[in-house]
Parts: sequence; C-alpha cells; structure tokens
Amino acid sequence: MNKLIALLLKGLVAVLPIGLTVYLIYWLLATGEAIAQPVLLLLIPEALYFPGLGLLASLALLVLTGFLVNLYGFRYLVKLSHNIFERIPLVKSIYGAIKDMMMVFNLAEKKEMKSVVSIEWNGAQVIGFITGEQTGKRLFKEQDLVGVYVPLSYQIGGMTLYISRDRLTELDIGVEEAMRLALTAGVQATKKA
Repeated sequence: MNKLIALLLKGLVAVLPIGLTVYLIYWLLATGEAIAQPVLLLLIPEALYFPGLGLLASLALLVLTGFLVNLYGFRYLVKLSHNIFERIPLVKSIYGAIKDMMMVFNLAEKKEMKSVVSIEWNGAQVIGFITGEQTGKRLFKEQDLVGVYVPLSYQIGGMTLYISRDRLTELDIGVEEAMRLALTAGVQATKKA
C-alpha cells in the first residue's frame, strides 16, 4: 500500500505543475475571449467574428494602452485615477496590494530591482533585492541606508529593510532566478544534462 501511495505522489508531482500551468493559460485565454466577444459583437457584424478575435482585440487594446501611458495627457489621467483609488477606504487596500504585486512580479522591466543581495540575519543569509537607494537617502539623510526588499516564501508578501550598504553582499544571480528561489523557499526542479 505504501508503494502505491508513493507512486501516486510521484505521478502527482510529475503531472500537477504541467497540468496547472496549461489550465491557467487556457483559463486566461478563454476569459479574455469571453469578456471581449460581446463588446466586439456590438462593434462589428457577427459574420466577421471568428474565435480568437476577442483575444487578439484584447491584446491590441493592452498594447495601445501601454503606448498611451507614455503620453502626458493619458499619464495625468492614470495619476488622477490612482489618487481617487487611494482615497476610497476599502478600495485603496485592494488597489494598493494589486499594484504592489504587479511591481514585485514585473521581472521584465527591472528599473527598481537593481541587484540581488544577501543579508546576514541572526547567523543566516537572506536573499533580498535593492529597491530603494534614493528613498533611503531621503529618509535617513546622514546614514548610508539602502532599501532592500526581502520576499517571503510561499506567499505574496515581504518586507522592506533599510540597511547599511556595507552589510550587503551582492550575489551573482539574476533577479528572476533569485525571486523564484526566494518565493519557493529554495525548492527548484533539478535539470538533467
């Protein structure tokens, strides 16, 4: 019986990551299509609609929005909506959490996360990311303190420490790989040659 359970768990470990990843991608694509389809059918005749057009239109709209964010007038509207959301009691908590999460997981554009560092903490080494050099200078004027974000494993969260630069050890590892290591508590799939 124990061998059967062990084989079942091995099968689950092999299939679950692939299955969940494929399902998540499918869910995102299907949801994007389902949301955009009714809007497109209001704009174009049904004869011109084909499956996948809603997804293409959604992607085009996101690209257009990304372009518009660079324009001054649109940037002002985004800032105005940000200020409005920041003033509504319950909404500001949800909006702030989503915005912060998007910043943490935005690994493609690493303007803020400049380097991966190690911090000695009660005899242990902790992975962190330099995020707030200018904020540290502004808040703690005469001290050479740097903002370091330390993510917590198996959850979306972490803490920002303002720590002396001489207590940081720069690690020779990419931000994406370090974030993956920190979020998964160092558990990673072994690669076979």
